[in-house]
Amino acid sequence: MAAQKYFKARPTDVLVATIPKSGTTWMKALVFSTIHRGSGVDSRRALESCNPHECIPFLELQIYTNNRVPDLSKLPPPRLFSTHIPFHSLPASVVDSDCRVVYVCRNPKDNFVSLWHHKNRQATEANEEPWQLEKALDSFCKGFSFYGPYWDHVLGYWKAHLERPKNILFVKYEELLQDTVAQLKRLAEFLGCPFSEDEEKEGVIDGIVRLCAMDSLSNLEVNRSGTMDLGGWTVENSFLFRRGVVGDWLNHLTPEMADRLDEMTKEKFAGSGLMF
Repeated sequence: MAAQKYFKARPTDVLVATIPKSGTTWMKALVFSTIHRGSGVDSRRALESCNPHECIPFLELQIYTNNRVPDLSKLPPPRLFSTHIPFHSLPASVVDSDCRVVYVCRNPKDNFVSLWHHKNRQATEANEEPWQLEKALDSFCKGFSFYGPYWDHVLGYWKAHLERPKNILFVKYEELLQDTVAQLKRLAEFLGCPFSEDEEKEGVIDGIVRLCAMDSLSNLEVNRSGTMDLGGWTVENSFLFRRGVVGDWLNHLTPEMADRLDEMTKEKFAGSGLMF
C-alpha cells in the first residue's frame, strides 16, 4: 500500500516484475549488467559485492518498508526497481508513466516445487514442521500463494504485454534458460540499449551471460556468506539459490499431481494464447 501511494514512476524507470521463485535473481543480474555496460558502473564489481536484490531493490520488500518513505527523486536515470506485486495492484504511475516492465514467469509445476522448497527451508530455519507436499499443492491450486494465485498473476502481466508490448516484456524462464543469448538480445532491445555488432564480436554478450549464470552468481563469496534485509527479515544470500533447472518437478510430483496442475493451467489460460 505504501508503494502504491508514494512511488512515482518515470518514463526512464525499469521495473523487474516476477512471480516469486521464477528466476527473479537471475533476471535482476541480467538487467543490471545489460543497462550498466559501458557506463561508469562496474557490473562485475557490483555483483561481486552485492546480491542482485540489492542492485535492484524490491519496492514492497526493501524500499517502502518499516514506515519508510524515501526520496527517490534524486536517483539518476535509469532507476532500477523490482516487485512481486500483481499487475492490477501496481502503483498507478507505473502504467501512467510508460516506464518499462520486464516480467518473468515459470512453468507452474516447477514454480510450485521451488516455492515448496523455499517455504520448507524457512520452516527449517524457524524450527517449524515442514510443509507436506500434498497440503502445499492443495493450497497452491486454491490460490493461497505468495502475491496471490499463480494463474492470475501470470495472466495479468501477459494481457498487459499483449496490449502494451513496447512497455511490458514477457519472458518465460524456460526460454531464457534454453537460449540465454537470444533472450538477452531481446531484453537489451526492449530496454532501449541494443548490443552493437562490435559488442557482439568482442564477447560482451557472452560475458554478461557467464557473469550472471546461476553457477557464477551462487559461487560468489557475497552469495555464499552474505546477508541482506527484506522487510525486516534478515535473509542469507545463499537462501536465494537452489537448482534453477527446468523439469525438477519430475523429482517431486506424482503423475496425479502433475495432471492436476496441467488441467488447471489449461483451464485458466484457455483463450489467452499463453501456453506452457
